[in-house]
Amino acid sequence: MNVYQKILKRDGKIYALAPMEGVTDSVFRQILCDIGKPDLFFTEFMNTDGYMSKGRDKVSDRLRFVERERPIVFQLWGNTPENYAAAVKDIKRFKPDGVDINIGCSVRNVLSSGHCSSLIKDPELVKRIIDAVKSEAGNIPVSVKTRIGYDSIITNEWFSFLLEQNLDLITVHGRISKQGYDEPANWEEVSKVVKLRDALSPSTVILGNGDVDGLDMADSFMLEYGVDGVMLGRAVMQNPWLFSRRLIIGKKERLSALEEHLELFKSTWGGDRPFNTQKKYIKMYLNGFDGANELRIKLMKCDNLDEVLGIIKTLLS
Repeated sequence: MNVYQKILKRDGKIYALAPMEGVTDSVFRQILCDIGKPDLFFTEFMNTDGYMSKGRDKVSDRLRFVERERPIVFQLWGNTPENYAAAVKDIKRFKPDGVDINIGCSVRNVLSSGHCSSLIKDPELVKRIIDAVKSEAGNIPVSVKTRIGYDSIITNEWFSFLLEQNLDLITVHGRISKQGYDEPANWEEVSKVVKLRDALSPSTVILGNGDVDGLDMADSFMLEYGVDGVMLGRAVMQNPWLFSRRLIIGKKERLSALEEHLELFKSTWGGDRPFNTQKKYIKMYLNGFDGANELRIKLMKCDNLDEVLGIIKTLLS
């Protein structure tokens, strides 16, 4: 029984945190462990071609985690099967709870080089990538995160193919690659994948993804569309406490969470990452109380981490 089946047996459903580049690193995931932990974490996506090159150190930090973040799935991207195999052979020493292949990212400069969701157009290469990952993964579950098409909806064709690959889990984002977030995700197509799963590969776990704003909506979508679980992404950036189901978070608790985050950032990354990368979290944690906007503006004008921490400590004293 793999990790996904264990969660389903225990809870009957899966709430997963989506991999978001520059957001869901180990520091943020550790904070979520304290304030509202999902059933499943995915890392930021790591480039396998970069990992198998001289640039390994520049990409490998995406796989950094601590034990309390488990269960955690390593998400990988690239378009060279041999590099996938070599990368998995190396990283399985970290004993990830799963390995996920990114065939869903729709960032334009990624697509232009034939990666991620552009692979939807090349099932033969996708099969070689999946086979390469499986050849080295051993008992580690292998999964795919993808979309319902590249420039048009091809749900039946694309997911019938994927379900024939004996994957442990598939995450379905209910948009084609060329759709922006201003167009709603198509959950009717996600539901079609569930029906295909039932017919072709009953043991494959299906997560739905797209436009889910909280756990109540996730619950209703699981009932309506039949998915085993839901992956949430942008909603967590609006409310880091989302997985706790708590509706009211006070000013002091929000300040304390931001303080803990910044202190952990400091001890985890030292001077390797600039302070400006953390300003997005100021917006994420500090909202929903009187004076939140003014405080955010004040902190966003700070030049360094210690300056922000000094202000927070004064407010908490």
